[in-house]
Amino acid sequence: MATTTATRRLAAILAADVVGYSRLMGADEEGTHERVKAHLVELIDPKIREHHGRIVKNTGDGVLAEFASVVDAVRCAGEIQRAMADRDLDLAEDRRVRFRIGVNLGDVIADGDDIYGDGVNIAARLEGLAPPGGVCVSATVRDHIGDRLPYAFEDMGEQTVKNIARPVRAYALRPEGIAGMPTASVWSTATAPRLSIVVLPFANLSDDQGQQYFADGITEDLTTDLSRLAGMLVISRNTAFTYRNKSIDTKQIGRDLCVRYVLEGSVRRSGNQVRVGVQLVDAKTDAHLWAERFDGDTSDLFAVQDEITSRIAVALELELVAREAARTPEHPDLLDYIFRGRAAVSNPRSRGTYAEAISMFERALALDPQSVAAQSWLALTLANRVVNLMTDTTVADIARAEGLLGQALASSPRTATVHSPKARCYGRSGATQRQCSNTTPCSRSIVTRHGRYSLSATAN
Repeated sequence: MATTTATRRLAAILAADVVGYSRLMGADEEGTHERVKAHLVELIDPKIREHHGRIVKNTGDGVLAEFASVVDAVRCAGEIQRAMADRDLDLAEDRRVRFRIGVNLGDVIADGDDIYGDGVNIAARLEGLAPPGGVCVSATVRDHIGDRLPYAFEDMGEQTVKNIARPVRAYALRPEGIAGMPTASVWSTATAPRLSIVVLPFANLSDDQGQQYFADGITEDLTTDLSRLAGMLVISRNTAFTYRNKSIDTKQIGRDLCVRYVLEGSVRRSGNQVRVGVQLVDAKTDAHLWAERFDGDTSDLFAVQDEITSRIAVALELELVAREAARTPEHPDLLDYIFRGRAAVSNPRSRGTYAEAISMFERALALDPQSVAAQSWLALTLANRVVNLMTDTTVADIARAEGLLGQALASSPRTATVHSPKARCYGRSGATQRQCSNTTPCSRSIVTRHGRYSLSATAN
């Protein structure tokens, strides 16, 4: 007898069920059966396929489906309910077929074509909590959607549901909210943030499938490292992992997650050697923008994992900033000037590149004098050109840098982009003082123990 191997995967599960099915069947068995069948065949099944879902089973009075994308699943649910509101209008209200839909994101057991587990059970319980003609989603789903879909969800609080040990926090999308939703064409034109990216699960190309944990570790660490970069929007690990072992359509992922870039990668391990390959893809055009290969020795596995992910993050940040800076919008904005300034300082250092970067950051500040990003980048650039002996206005540059950092710290004391240049200034204080001693004498040190610049001297 042929056997199948059960596997686990993360999936977005949609459960739909007819409201009052037994009552409808009791009143008109044949007519209800035909109408439900028509709704499934003409609307629900095609909508699930349109949004890249897989129909797991039709249950007679409903359907169970799974999706790789949470956004796809919720968008599909909303469109089904919106279309259902216009069906059966020739019938009396008490004879119309209406659905409840629940959506959950969770770990499922896949055995053959069927799926099982708490992830499925919670979706079914959420469906029971949904208002007729509405949708109910779990808190996990709500968190992953964020602002990507223009839905007004109502917080229903924690709900105790049958056969689920812990309460489930639920959010409802009511029929009146669905009726006012924008069409799919509006969603597809949403503008992705400038530095927005999803790190897809890295593929394990090793002969030993047990090494998948190493590929997953690279993916998770890289997601974390990129999320720490200033201005970078990174899709969460849980959402990214819903695309594991799926046929990837980069353009669709970009639309689903509203991101500008997709990072793909692979890991090949042989003996004590590991090779990690990464590719950066434009989510709008599906064009490969950048690719790199990183090799390491796995004698210290965690050390090589840290080294490779940090190298990828640094290289990727430089690449993304350079690409954003190269764009030539019709109306440059603050972010454009910041990107162009950052790209300039990433080039080989010279008086010219420092001057160009400072000019870009000054333009950004002219647009928004309170911009913490512009203040901190300008301060860092001024301090760096002093340390690298590429200015004739040492004292004035340091004074300006201190003033900018003071403003930034006052308005945003917890922002890393402010503390980073401050820390670099501290670490380079010795070099700064040496330069000061070789030019116009200073009456006091430029950088004190407490990080304050004492600048009672004639500017160079």
